[in-house]
Amino acid sequence: MGSYNLQDAKKNHPYNLRIRDLASEARPREKMQQQGVNELSSAELLAIILNNGHKKEGVLELSHRVLKEYGSSGLIFQTKPEKIATDLKISLIKACQIVACFELGRRFFQNKPNGTITIRASWQAFNHLKEMGALRKENFRGLYLNSHYQLTHDEVISIGTSTSSLVDPREVFRPALEYGAVAIIVAHNHPSGNLEVTMADKKITKQLKAAGNILGIDLLDHLIIARDKFISLI
Repeated sequence: MGSYNLQDAKKNHPYNLRIRDLASEARPREKMQQQGVNELSSAELLAIILNNGHKKEGVLELSHRVLKEYGSSGLIFQTKPEKIATDLKISLIKACQIVACFELGRRFFQNKPNGTITIRASWQAFNHLKEMGALRKENFRGLYLNSHYQLTHDEVISIGTSTSSLVDPREVFRPALEYGAVAIIVAHNHPSGNLEVTMADKKITKQLKAAGNILGIDLLDHLIIARDKFISLI
């Protein structure tokens, strides 16, 4: 098997990259040492954390899939490795590595000034969630806010197929109770790129609004995101 530089490898083998297939200077660890951490993609950085893949999926392939299906911002606030393992069909060990990585980064970030994210408008929610527009599968996300509209938790509630997502209102409001949120914003993406509102979109919005009224937790918005555009259902 021949060697490739990184750009050719990405072009010819976008989701089937094996570390041993790359030239030594294009392997994530060697690249970090020789070119600096800023030259690595998010997938390459994650590959260093995960260290290895498995028989059917190399570590770079695994890293690309994790970011494509879950989204990087979806991982940041996820604290339950069991959920990541189930959603992405990866080992619990790998899921623990991912959670530990982002938890460490989050702790460092929270010690910096101006680290709080405030969301008071739909465009601010979209700005935080816009990477969902590039995901291959439909994700349903929840943003959980305190009384000052500050983000206290961000969770991927469900991952569907390329055309549909299933969401249970109990799963939407469980994190709100767990993190003491007084308001939530939910969002899901349409991988097709079509922003058309479906009857299912309207139904789940109505259900969540009613459930929020009972619990005393405001549903501030429900966004549909498709590529670089969004629409608000509320």
